[in-house]
Amino acid sequence: MLELKVTDHLYRDPSAPVAERVRDLLARMTLTEKVGQVNQRMYGWDAYERTADGHRLTDAFRAEVATYDGMGALYGLQRADAWSGVGFADGITAADGARVADAVQRHVMENTRLGIPVLLVEEVPHGHQALDGTVLPVNLAVGATWDPELYEAASAAAGAELRARGGHVALVSALDLVRDPRWGRAEECFGEDPYLAARLTEALVRGMRTAGVAVVLKHFAGQGATIGGRNSAATELSARELHEIHLAAALAGVRAGAAGVMAAYNEFDGLPCVANRTLLTELLRDQWRFEGIVMADGCAVDRLVRLTGDPVSASALALNAGCDLSLWDACYPRLAEAVEQGLVAEQTLDTAVARVLALKFRLGLFDEPSSHAEAPGDQRSDPSELSERMARASITLLANDGGVLPIAPAPRRIAVLGPNADSIAQQIGDYTAPQRPGSHHVTVLDGIRSAAPPDTEVTYARGCELVGGDLSGVPEATAVAAAADIAVLVLGGSSARSGDTVFDSNGAAVVTSANPVDMTCGEGVDLADLRLPEGQLALMDAVAATGVPVVVVLVQGRPHAVPDLPGTAGAVLSAWYPGPWGGRAVADVLFGAAEPEGRLPVSVPRSAAQLPVFYNAKDHGYRGYVDQPATARYAFGHGLSYTTVGYAPPRLSRARVTPDDPALICRVSVRNTGERPVRETVQLYVRRLSGGASWPRIRELRGFARLELRPGEEADAVFEIDADTLGSVTRDLGLAVEPGELLVETGPSSDRTQGARLVIASSG
Repeated sequence: MLELKVTDHLYRDPSAPVAERVRDLLARMTLTEKVGQVNQRMYGWDAYERTADGHRLTDAFRAEVATYDGMGALYGLQRADAWSGVGFADGITAADGARVADAVQRHVMENTRLGIPVLLVEEVPHGHQALDGTVLPVNLAVGATWDPELYEAASAAAGAELRARGGHVALVSALDLVRDPRWGRAEECFGEDPYLAARLTEALVRGMRTAGVAVVLKHFAGQGATIGGRNSAATELSARELHEIHLAAALAGVRAGAAGVMAAYNEFDGLPCVANRTLLTELLRDQWRFEGIVMADGCAVDRLVRLTGDPVSASALALNAGCDLSLWDACYPRLAEAVEQGLVAEQTLDTAVARVLALKFRLGLFDEPSSHAEAPGDQRSDPSELSERMARASITLLANDGGVLPIAPAPRRIAVLGPNADSIAQQIGDYTAPQRPGSHHVTVLDGIRSAAPPDTEVTYARGCELVGGDLSGVPEATAVAAAADIAVLVLGGSSARSGDTVFDSNGAAVVTSANPVDMTCGEGVDLADLRLPEGQLALMDAVAATGVPVVVVLVQGRPHAVPDLPGTAGAVLSAWYPGPWGGRAVADVLFGAAEPEGRLPVSVPRSAAQLPVFYNAKDHGYRGYVDQPATARYAFGHGLSYTTVGYAPPRLSRARVTPDDPALICRVSVRNTGERPVRETVQLYVRRLSGGASWPRIRELRGFARLELRPGEEADAVFEIDADTLGSVTRDLGLAVEPGELLVETGPSSDRTQGARLVIASSG
């Protein structure tokens, strides 16, 4: 435990209000110390080195602290991956995390004039990105669960791991939407829909806060709308599109208590988000009353030099816009010059510093300086068990036309084929730390071998590589399939980075035709063609030609444009990137030990040529292309089960409401008409038929509920409809219930709904 500096300063008094402590401390700070508090320029892995006796702090870290007589935040102290170059040979394991974090905090507090603690900021994309950190399924898989309660529990468990190792702030992708699945970062999104993303963002923030962790939500705002699915590219967002689609999750996260948001790389209305005062101050601060911090994305402030001409004025542009804390850039260290030159007022700097200090006070860092902390409440849930539960809940049955699933009766021989059948690296997604050798992880092949009946032989052949058109392994795989009773073909993509991966300055992978690697997804890995690679398609055709029943399992970080599969595959499962234990979850669904529960959080296109294909497009009555339909191959919300389910039309408690009194109840009767139990996700959509301030969308998700039904059982899903359900974006970009006529629709997916008319009459 660190010892506090004993003084009579008010900021040291734990009983004083946070605002008063901030005010007292700020008044004592020099300009240099203030600049230090808004800087986060050091990579955490450069702050220590491993020795025979453990870990020691580097001279570079000590010099960084001395430069500003303090440190605002230290990024990624425990990060491990191919970009940082940190692994088990030189990194910080779970056994060492709290000790090294304490050493960092001790040095900062004991060797600076005011003893201001440092924020330890860590990446938590889907679990703490550190050695021995539990890996969760990627966000797209989380979206497929449609289960905020489960995700809240998993987030709390991940937060507890982070806090126990000394971390304070979790950086988590939550705000981006998959509006173009060519974008390599699709796996970091909860899906294409703002309502679903908002509910999961709330769950994330609640879970992390339960564990005593501050959450910074990435990325604010509209990054998923980049043109052509190109990472960090321009957007052509209108203000209306931004408000209708891309801000809902951010607003939900702010209301749930997020500690911060990260300004995105993309521009809005001609200005990068990190320099956009309209977003960071007028919207976030003035309208939403957000009091947390705004953090820049990595090196984003440096990119502003192209606008301003020099680093000093670039730093002033970002600070004046409302960016409180930098990340890795060379501009914010020069903020003192910007103040001295009159480019930014010192009061503006004080405001940013005050927000950083307030977060440190709220986290208790001044009063409990030890970095290691027990999460408040009962946080003893097993993160690995929650990871596997999420994987199982995310698996989505897209097609079962041949009725080959669940696999029964027990076959004599199962052929497991494909490049993703036996690779942990290819089922855990981007931004993951190296996995400990010998860890008990489960590939799809492992899972099938364990779940198969004792008298069933499981054979395996890779068949083809992940990318490219090498067909040399296809004959062997075809022979293995021909000798089996059923073939499970595990295809898809990979975001696995390696030592051969080349990286950009911000850690994004650089994958080009001149620098090919076995990655088809992840940051920096955008695709123009969404089809599966040539070798995978050839393997699928060759195996199908044997006549053996085929099940395709897609392990992927984006919705690939799958071909029309009748006659090729009897069933198709999407497992997304299900995490280290995902192979067991896949096997449970294949053999019927678990029912498929996942529902698509994103539309699956027929081809990249038909994009965009998201379900909630503007309703202009477009008929489609001449050469192919404009509809998705599988619609948003789609997901089959091993039974049949019937829906009655929705019933409204009122057929007419007013903007001042919009409350009503919607009920829909759902019956399990099959022979197996089901956990059905009942979806509620709103479709505007007339009225409103702007042209309506085809339909918009506004609610969902789960029903667990035994065979033959019927129950009602009940939705409480209010102003939030019926509200829309007005001409002045506010939210209101507008007069007109709506359809309140319910169903199992966005393309299979039944509606009841609702009139919203003018209050006058």
